[in-house]
Amino acid sequence: MFHLMNSMMINSLKLGFQATPRVLCSPVRSYSRYVRTVPKAASTKAAPKAAAITEKEIETPPTESQKSATSTASFAFHDAPPETRSVSNVSSSNNIIDWSDSYHGLGSQPFSKEIADILLSPIEEQDIEIKPDGLLYLPEIKYRRILNRAFGPGGWGLVPRTESLVTKSQISREYGLICHGRLVSIARGEQDYYGGEEKVTTALEGCKSNALMRCCKDLGIASELWDPGFIRKWKAKYCEEVFVEHVVNKKKKKLWKLKSNKKIDYPYKQV
Repeated sequence: MFHLMNSMMINSLKLGFQATPRVLCSPVRSYSRYVRTVPKAASTKAAPKAAAITEKEIETPPTESQKSATSTASFAFHDAPPETRSVSNVSSSNNIIDWSDSYHGLGSQPFSKEIADILLSPIEEQDIEIKPDGLLYLPEIKYRRILNRAFGPGGWGLVPRTESLVTKSQISREYGLICHGRLVSIARGEQDYYGGEEKVTTALEGCKSNALMRCCKDLGIASELWDPGFIRKWKAKYCEEVFVEHVVNKKKKKLWKLKSNKKIDYPYKQV
């Protein structure tokens, strides 16, 4: 009788265990990327450790190659001019032009003969400079002085048309030259830049100066600098090509210099 009662109790316990839902024996933890099932044998203390490992796996820090790829990617400064209204949307007494996309006055009429004579006048040969690679250029301040003589201080201006684009080695930005209230030229300036917050403003100013020089080509200012015949004659008269040696790595090459300059700039020396 006693054995019969024990057998009946064991059977009832087996039935009760089988009726228990599986979810109570094997809990399920949900995560943002996938679902992970905790094994039966896992204790309640082991579960938080598994979850911590899962979170670490999900939020894996970037590798060195990923960091370098991010640091060398190009990006734009948020330094675009504020949006303004179009000329067609305002009254004629208060015209406001959005120079970021307007071509107002471009090619509408020529400037007066007095202005044209200043813009097209030959440049002084003594004002021209040469870079070591043989490229002729006019110092940027000379362009500003010509524009001031032609249009008067305040009669011209350079306006940005885009944000500044920064790459791993350069800053560039598009500008428009406005003279007497109308657009006369568009050019994109560029300047070498290799990082450093203390140098970014200098690079931005150099980019603006480069765009001004390019815009002035459309007005005929210093057009001789793009004339191959003038370049050859000027180099023969004022310049010479010399052999130099790098003072550090001892490499030798040819560089251009003005005949009036007796010395080569560091880190080179003439040989």
